Amino acid sequence: MRVFINKRIPEIGINLLKEAGLDVSIPENDNLSHEEWLSYCKDTDAILNVGHHTFGKDFFEECPNVKAIALYSVGFDHVDIAAANQGNVPIGNTPDVLSKATSDVAFLLMQSVARRASYNFQKVKEGNWGDFDPLHALGQELYGKTLGIFGLGRIGFEMGKKAQKAFDMNIIYHNRHQNEEAEKELNATYVSFDELVEQSDVLSIHANFTPDHKDIFNRSVFEKMKPNAIFINTARGGFHQQTDLYEALVARELWGAGLDVTNPEPMMKDDPILGLSNVCVLPHIGSATIEARDGMARIAAENIIAFSKGERMPHCVNPDVYGN
Repeated sequence: MRVFINKRIPEIGINLLKEAGLDVSIPENDNLSHEEWLSYCKDTDAILNVGHHTFGKDFFEECPNVKAIALYSVGFDHVDIAAANQGNVPIGNTPDVLSKATSDVAFLLMQSVARRASYNFQKVKEGNWGDFDPLHALGQELYGKTLGIFGLGRIGFEMGKKAQKAFDMNIIYHNRHQNEEAEKELNATYVSFDELVEQSDVLSIHANFTPDHKDIFNRSVFEKMKPNAIFINTARGGFHQQTDLYEALVARELWGAGLDVTNPEPMMKDDPILGLSNVCVLPHIGSATIEARDGMARIAAENIIAFSKGERMPHCVNPDVYGN
């Protein structure tokens, strides 16, 4: 079976595929144009996809030979699941292995914004320490405050656990369904979306992105947040309307923002939000640890290998293709 990997991944994944006797193709130049990427896809049986190439209805019509797709990610919002189901194409993802790493980044951003770390680091780099000023660029402490989690799944649970142990924070959350495990272990409280927005001192997004979520965090929502609130997004940039976020920060409707994902992504280097002292932006590094990326490569490979043997993918986001 031919497997196309559009970018080189950690060797553990490549070795597993080759040891399973699969024909692995990885282009030497992994900066492929869409047309080049599509030509590889048309000539393969299975795809291990890195990045956010879109797998829509048109893709499945143009690439009827593709029988399975393993995503090198947890998120699958770039896949038309209905079209995949229609073509009987299982879609695999890589949950669990990056939960700790991504929650680490959310926790890092929370602290960085609370203490204006990136702003003060920039002052050091510029040699602009200045004289001691008791009132300049003060941060805030997080002890005993309320962390609101939008989407309390695996990553949100890890974030809540860190915040509770480090700062004794109270946990509230909003989900499509209540999370009984989190309520028991974290003493988390389920609240409505409006209550989440209004009560959170830190609001951190950890939900799976769907079209219904587009720009759900907009100016009308930011206006309802506490003036000391910190907004954290490590999920998908599409959750927040970035111009609205900038305007809300300038108007001091909330304290600050920490972003590992942006809207658009990548963002322009002259985006005005980067000039604010109460903002920290990272280039989507949530899973960027050796351990997480190795784990993602292993799981993605295992999804492909299972399919090649006629077995169910161990991590399949559209199990309906199996008919049971």
